[in-house]
Amino acid sequence: MTTFCVMKLLCQASRNENRYAKRFFGTLLTQSPQKRIFSPFCMVAPAPRKSTVFGLAQPFCTAEKSHTEPKKKAAFGSVGRRIPYRILHVINQDGESLGNMHRAEALKLMDQHDLKLVLLRENAEPPVYRLMTGKQIHEEQLKRAEKKKASSKTGMVQKELSFSSAIAKNDLETKTKHIAQWIEKKYHVKVTIRQAKDSNTDMFTLFDQILETVSEKATYLSKPKVTREGVSTCILRHMSDKELKAYQKMENQKNSTVKKDENEDLKSNELHQ
Repeated sequence: MTTFCVMKLLCQASRNENRYAKRFFGTLLTQSPQKRIFSPFCMVAPAPRKSTVFGLAQPFCTAEKSHTEPKKKAAFGSVGRRIPYRILHVINQDGESLGNMHRAEALKLMDQHDLKLVLLRENAEPPVYRLMTGKQIHEEQLKRAEKKKASSKTGMVQKELSFSSAIAKNDLETKTKHIAQWIEKKYHVKVTIRQAKDSNTDMFTLFDQILETVSEKATYLSKPKVTREGVSTCILRHMSDKELKAYQKMENQKNSTVKKDENEDLKSNELHQ
């Protein structure tokens, strides 16, 4: 009788245990991953799901995007002592090549002559740096800013003139008047001169004569150069406000010098009389 009671209790206990286990695992499987509560006495590893595998998700990272974005061009100026390259090709302040050298040697030259290093061509092998003074850097920055400003202007009109080096004086004066009118309107003027067979006139001398007639307002955008055999071209443009002021200042100084010399000549003539 005792044995039978013990066996009955064991069977009832096993049934209760199975029923509680089913309830526990059923609740665990129906809950979301965030709300699952694990028993302190039992750790059950759930089956892996694709949605919970973090290795398959693409992480957010700005560093990866930076590889695909184009590298911005650095502004022209001194790089200081921050040189990421070990070997450099160095050009001195006079524009002469000093060859390839270690960056430590380039920094030593910079310190010895109180100069600054400027990166010219980063994509070259090795990268090209130039030793420059502060004044040289400032002047180059102004040139680049002026060039960028000129290139950014939309709808810029360019007029063209073409003639032979054997052009008559009256015809040259007429064409020069046209150039002056176009320059006044701030047009670019491309002048092309063909070398005549029977003419000994230098084409570059003609370019200088044309510029001289409009020198108060015009300057070269592109200096005279030979484009092909027997043909040379140049492009004239209107001066900027800063260039006009500099030109007027130079002309005033020149005129004052001439007047001073004339006065001295008059005084010397009066003394001799």
